[in-house]
Formats: sequence, C-alpha cells, structure tokens
Amino acid sequence: MAEKLLAIHGLHAAVEGKEILKGLNLEINKGEVHVIMGPNGSGKSTLVNLIMGHPKYEITAGSIAFEGEDITALKTYERARKGIFLSFQNPEEIPGITVENLLRTAKNAITGETIKIMAFKKELKQAMETLKIDNTYAARHVNVGFSGGEKKRNEILQMMMLNPQLAMLDETDSGLDIDAVRIVSSGVKHFKNEQNAILIITHNTKILEQLDVDYVHILMNGKILQTGDASLISQINENGFLHLGGDALDSGEVNMLHG
Repeated sequence: MAEKLLAIHGLHAAVEGKEILKGLNLEINKGEVHVIMGPNGSGKSTLVNLIMGHPKYEITAGSIAFEGEDITALKTYERARKGIFLSFQNPEEIPGITVENLLRTAKNAITGETIKIMAFKKELKQAMETLKIDNTYAARHVNVGFSGGEKKRNEILQMMMLNPQLAMLDETDSGLDIDAVRIVSSGVKHFKNEQNAILIITHNTKILEQLDVDYVHILMNGKILQTGDASLISQINENGFLHLGGDALDSGEVNMLHG
C-alpha cells in the first residue's frame, strides 16, 4: 500500500483579501510524480506557496498535512526541515553568499548534523556534473551574473543536494531552451525515487518527457477540476482548457485563455 506524504483537504486561501483557492483537495503518496496544469491566475503558484508556508498567502479554511502531521500553522523553515522544497519561477540573486556555502548551511540546518566537508564537496561535484554546471560556480555568489537557464539549474542543484521528501517545481522550465529543459529534466529524474514525491507546475511539457507521470491535475478557478493520467497532458496540448467546461472558468480566466 502506498504511503501518504501530503494530504490537502478543503483548502481555501486568499491573497491580499482576494480568494484564490476555493476548496481544493489533493493527496500525494511517496514515489509519485504529480503535474498541475491550468490557465494563468487559476491558483497554481498560490497552492505551492501555501504548501511551503509563504506568509503572503492566507489560509482561510481547510488543512495541509505532511506525513500525517497537520502543518497548516508551521513556519516556512519548519516545513523545510520536515522535507518540503520549492523551486522558484524567478530565483533571487544573493550577493555575498556562495552557492557552496548556501547549500552546506541549508543542508546542515535541515539535517541538524555537522557536514563532512570532503564528502559534501564530492556530492556537490557529482550533482553539478549531472546538471552540466561548471565546478567554478560553487564559489560564485548565488545567482549573481547567472543566465536564466543557470538560475533554474541552480534551483535543481539545491533540490538534489537537500534531498527533500516533497519537491515542488513551479515552472522551473519556463524560459529555457530545449537543451536546458532536457538537462533540468535529467536532474529531476536523477532525484526521483520511491521515498520522495514531485509536484510539477508546467506549461512546457518537455520537462516531463523523461519522467513517469502518475497523475495530472487541471486547476481552474481555485479548484482541481479534473484528474487523470499522463494522457491528459496531450489532451490539454491539443484542445486547451476551454473544452473542459465553461462553468469552471470565471470571466478573467476566459479572457486570459483567449489571449
């Protein structure tokens, strides 16, 4: 029997007083890859930020449980220590802190154990090779002077080094060329195992080509409208979201779907 990792029930949430999520339910088991698709403004980024505990987003009803524990009221750093990770759409530059120091400090904070420097450096070198990141980037300040693709690969590097139980990728593939998407996808595949789970938000399904997707969820107007297997992706690519039913769309989403 699959071991449940994440359970979200009846989640309602608002941003600056505007309701975004309207009774969302989602369960993820260990060993699974879940994909969330939907039009702009439907609540995809809101969902992963809520799971991560971003203070900007307010839960007005419902609950989030991780490994059977209600984490609805936990701070972001507490959730990270429990094994939740979020890769950002637009990674921030952090002058004065090197990639290696950030990763070593973060790994130490999460594990609570003293990091063995040589073993850490070896692991970091291997992960960077997988992602085709030059070793010199370990000594560079985080994302400073990095290209868009390098910033996104650096996010996946963090995921691989921190080894979370639940990795959430919020359009990590956006703005990347075909080769960069293939490298990022390879890194995600390398990370995936039967003891963790991945939740991916994407518009560019190229990142999924190397992954075995278990479930695809269509999020519209603050709720998961439909769940299916990987074949649902090709249906969306061919027909878009409108064919799923106008009742699920508010006027703003209809306008966005039409451009």
